[in-house]
Amino acid sequence: MENRRQFIRKSMLSALAASLGTEIVFARHMPDGYIPVGLLDNDRDALKGKHPDMVVLNDRPWNVETPAHLLDDAITPADKMFIRNNGIVPESIDVKKWTLTIKGESAKTVKTYTLADLKTKFKVHTYQLTLECGGNGRAGYYPATSGNQWTQGGISCAEWTGVRLRDLLEDAGIKDDAVYIGYYGQDIHPSREPGKVVISRGVPIKKALEDETLVAWAMNGQDIPVVHGYPLRLVVGGWPASVSGKWLHTIAIRNKVHDGPKMTGKSYKVPKEPVEPGVDPPEDQFRIIESMPVKSVITYPKSGAMIDNGRTLALRGHAWAGDLEVKELHVSIDFGATWQKATLQAPKNRLAWQHWTAEIRFPQKGYYEVWARATDTGGVSQPMVMPQWNPEGYINNSCHRIAVKIV
Repeated sequence: MENRRQFIRKSMLSALAASLGTEIVFARHMPDGYIPVGLLDNDRDALKGKHPDMVVLNDRPWNVETPAHLLDDAITPADKMFIRNNGIVPESIDVKKWTLTIKGESAKTVKTYTLADLKTKFKVHTYQLTLECGGNGRAGYYPATSGNQWTQGGISCAEWTGVRLRDLLEDAGIKDDAVYIGYYGQDIHPSREPGKVVISRGVPIKKALEDETLVAWAMNGQDIPVVHGYPLRLVVGGWPASVSGKWLHTIAIRNKVHDGPKMTGKSYKVPKEPVEPGVDPPEDQFRIIESMPVKSVITYPKSGAMIDNGRTLALRGHAWAGDLEVKELHVSIDFGATWQKATLQAPKNRLAWQHWTAEIRFPQKGYYEVWARATDTGGVSQPMVMPQWNPEGYINNSCHRIAVKIV
């Protein structure tokens, strides 16, 4: 056992030295699991090109959210897109050698494609797709849960270009016993242990075969930014963004629910039945999060706005509802006592968010809160405050609220 431990440590030190491009002097004194500062600085390239008002929740790995007022664009630009990484961004990407392999117990054949193959041998599609972190809104739970304390900014809706995953799976052949797919990416485990996978999630085969599930190489008409998965990523709209694997190199067609890292335990799962706040049930009482719940955000004005008395305020924002569409959007200025219907646009395509606008007037000077509440096509509305509590702090879809002062 001791020899194996020494072998692993030696391998890790070799990998760290290779990443730094030179020998680590006094490496023998480094604590187990320690990451050299020089490598942490390299990973800071993740923030290059990002809007200066983005909020860093964590830098090991990067978790960066977008303030609500920066989400005002109809199509989320790269500089305002949230970052949710589980590992370290790959440090060496050779596009000419990059391949995607389709394999697995339920694949009839193993197929490997270059980027050129993907771009020339299959029909190319572009969709605007909503990607939301499963922990978006975690900061709104009481009692507080562990994990990055996202407020409203773990959401984006960019345009993605690539090939349908369905076309690739069908090219490889899907056996009758297929039930799930799982992805594998090139991100580096925070421990830097060679070969250790940090995250490998997936979706049921039915979701994988939807038209809008893409293997994408472009975002908003440009190469995907490195921090968001360049040169290739999976994009699965409407479900937790963790199923949209970055730096994609392999898709496995599985004959069982995928069991990669972050698919087991309680990761991206919620209790099957309501639990008392603060209670953490056994693992077998949890279910995997699939379609995200109905939700909305106010993008204008910024919370804390000062408005002249007598002026009409033009509100705007977005709403989305996982696999469904949003049917109605209402706003309130009296803490939910009454609601005013907003104007709601249709989505650009299925699984894209929907823009909404409303004009409101305030009866007198003073402090107000503007609340937004979306209702999906299944008739489900956002809760006004905290929804069912869960120990991991996932899928909080309570109403977004902003403060406004009339002067």
